[in-house]
Amino acid sequence: MHLCRLLLGLCLGVDTLTAAVLLSEPGEVAVIPSWDIQSSEKVGTDLKALSQPGLDTTTWHQVDSSRFTLMGGLIKAGVYRENGLFFSNALQNFNSSQFKVPWIYRKEFSLSPEPGRHYHLQTHGITSKADIYVNGQEVVTSSYQAGAYVGNAFDITNITKETNALAIQVYPTDYNYDFALGFVDWNPYPPDNGTGVWRNVEVKQTGPVILGPLRVTTQASLPVDHSSALVTLKTTVTNLEDRDYVVALAGSVSLEGAAETYELNDTITVPPGQTVDVSLATALNEPAIWWPKQWGDQPLYRGQLSATVNDFLSDRVERTFGIRQVTSELNANNDTVFYVNGYPFQVIGGGYSADIFLRWDNDKFTTQAKLMLDLGHNTVRLEGKNEHPELYEIADRLGLMVLPGWECCDKWEAWTYNEDLAVKAEWTDADYTIANKSMYHEALMQQGHPSILGYLVGSDYWPDDKAARMYYDSLKAADWQAPIVASASERGYPQILGPSGLKMAGPYDWVPPNYWYDVDPAEDRYGAAFGFGSELGAGVGTPEISSLKKFLSDSDLEDLWKKPNKGLYHMSTSVSSFYDRKIYNTALWKRLGAPSSLDDYLLKAQILDYEATRAQFEGFAALWNAERPATGIIYWMLNNAWPSLHWNLFDYYLHPAGSYFGAKTGARKEHVAYDYFRKLVYLINRSIDQRGPRTITVETIDKNGKSIYNTRKAVETEPNTSKDILDLSDALESITDIVFLRLILSDDKNTTLSRNVYWLANTIDGLDWDNSDWFYTPVTQYANYTGLSNLPAANVSVTLATPSRQDGSKAGLGVVVENHSSVPAFFIRLNLVDEDGEDVLPVFWSDNYVTLWPHEKLELQVEGEGAASVQVSGKNIRKAEAYL
Repeated sequence: MHLCRLLLGLCLGVDTLTAAVLLSEPGEVAVIPSWDIQSSEKVGTDLKALSQPGLDTTTWHQVDSSRFTLMGGLIKAGVYRENGLFFSNALQNFNSSQFKVPWIYRKEFSLSPEPGRHYHLQTHGITSKADIYVNGQEVVTSSYQAGAYVGNAFDITNITKETNALAIQVYPTDYNYDFALGFVDWNPYPPDNGTGVWRNVEVKQTGPVILGPLRVTTQASLPVDHSSALVTLKTTVTNLEDRDYVVALAGSVSLEGAAETYELNDTITVPPGQTVDVSLATALNEPAIWWPKQWGDQPLYRGQLSATVNDFLSDRVERTFGIRQVTSELNANNDTVFYVNGYPFQVIGGGYSADIFLRWDNDKFTTQAKLMLDLGHNTVRLEGKNEHPELYEIADRLGLMVLPGWECCDKWEAWTYNEDLAVKAEWTDADYTIANKSMYHEALMQQGHPSILGYLVGSDYWPDDKAARMYYDSLKAADWQAPIVASASERGYPQILGPSGLKMAGPYDWVPPNYWYDVDPAEDRYGAAFGFGSELGAGVGTPEISSLKKFLSDSDLEDLWKKPNKGLYHMSTSVSSFYDRKIYNTALWKRLGAPSSLDDYLLKAQILDYEATRAQFEGFAALWNAERPATGIIYWMLNNAWPSLHWNLFDYYLHPAGSYFGAKTGARKEHVAYDYFRKLVYLINRSIDQRGPRTITVETIDKNGKSIYNTRKAVETEPNTSKDILDLSDALESITDIVFLRLILSDDKNTTLSRNVYWLANTIDGLDWDNSDWFYTPVTQYANYTGLSNLPAANVSVTLATPSRQDGSKAGLGVVVENHSSVPAFFIRLNLVDEDGEDVLPVFWSDNYVTLWPHEKLELQVEGEGAASVQVSGKNIRKAEAYL
């Protein structure tokens, strides 16, 4: 046998044999790299036979991916096309009956079994549950491997061979009865309900002892400028054999990119079959402190721990971590305030959605995170979409805080007191076990990541006392150091955790911009800008035509503006309150006038979207230091699981439009904002280090360019504060038609820090607070902006240049927009396209959807690969295109 293998190696080359073996040394973990999948209707359910090496799988679907749901795998294998499934209502007609039976995931792999060498099969979540066999032997049944977030480790040493076959039978998922990843009313349910091996399955090699996952705790003293930190590496050591072992533990802590390494050592004896907890600590003087992106750098440390037996490595574990401190407290109003490194931290962010087929893409999430940071956001909320370890690693390196938690509206919240569920399968003892294991697994995965802001153990509802205690104990057992919050709402709370300090009072559909500033009396002002809004928004996020054409038919596009009350498949589900655009379209028609064409409708939609998101983010930023502070805002939603007509700040294809640039304006680090309700001007400073003299320049003009009012005011700005500095009530009292208000914030070097233009009517929208529903507040009288359709024409030019940085490198593309007219140029939108006229994606604009004063010139910057030209359009300018 050995001679044959040697001759084969000489003929094929050493690399061939090395590549064929999945693992080569102790401590190594290998991901099952790809799978063959097939329905049990075609191959049966005899896992003993299906997990025998050598099985012919040529008729199976070969999927070149390590993790995927059934739908995700079939798309990857070319059985279905995403653009076909997503076009119009195609998914509605999809035959999902094939997923009503179990499916088999199968893979063969090679190992090199030897005495003293142990192999372990590791799972991290399979939906909804699974039976697992290796080489014809049962490893686990679905009664134990159940739950989308349950991870297990199985010693498979005694059943491994040189050639091995792994078969996993996954069972159909039902969101009402299984702990899965549902989408509530966000979008249509995937045909497979997310069934499958959606997270990686791994094989690990060790010697006679194995280490558990590495946990890292940090204790940093404040103030952070002159701090020290205690870093502790923790794990378990398990003896896999029937004799005592003396285990030498060697640990290290090092800052990435630095030469210094802190060494830690210990020696322990582990009895046969026993598990011992170990902890090694070291002190760091003047450690590198991790900060959210807007506040500083993101240095990361690496912790490593190895176990050696008889001078041979048996196992090793490692992870990156950061040194920072996150805490929270309830203020005098019972609203939660978070603190990062001792500073009050106003949470500004959005609610994330996973892909409808749970497909993970590192590059896509990296872009999504960069878009969030470009928006001025500091936090992303994950409602039951905890995704994969890579998400937290990306967030750590980019400086984006993450607020994960469990989801609403299905099995996860099937409590006796939850009356909102159509089907309520209350928890059994087995369910509590699954949820407990889920919590512990997620805690171990997320623990130590400096980007973690906290964990929401409930969403719309709080967990009952039994579940809350279980969650709490599991988090603490995993050395969780971030806040634990009862839920995302204020309905109730478990005894062990107390009130959440978060509100979930809507809105989820369109509300006017003055909504956010009208905060008194708080008891009936729902989502207005006070407290911590865990999910709220004006329901906007209309994609531009370039994206719409990718997923809507011609008749679908016509329906957008010709049938404004029609239910639309690319809104929410048909049983949802958000299946149509009635509330939104009523506001558009009443405020901006009936659209004359699809193009007119889409432009008015972008105006409505921009205005809505800017006001929401500005309202919370402006009232950060109010009598009842606005302590946090999670916009509903950040992104969509599939191409959608609402609830996003950038569309499915990552193209930013009106909702994006309104939100970006409203979340600037240093900013000047207008309060529609009280007609006040606010100075906003979200930094922790910028202070000193600032100048506010205010001017109001009419639609013909005539100046109505102007003033300048010198002010002092202080870090992490907001305050009102001007009252424009008198200046705006006499307006009878539409006017434009421009606010400019500049520093002592006359550098513009923020430029902000509003269009104002002679009245604001009237709100019927007494008849508010959970998803919106009715409008009794709409502000009249129809005059925006009758603006005098403006002559605008666009020129392109590639500016250079001081070091000579290129800084994207400079786009100079100039108004040559004596009237304002309203709502100029710029789109970067390639030589085929397709959107350049991703794209990052310094600003967009801008309004220019008469004879004003504005220089913008844009970054995107493959650009050929910039398309230009607006409300009162001619369409044009500027070429590179």
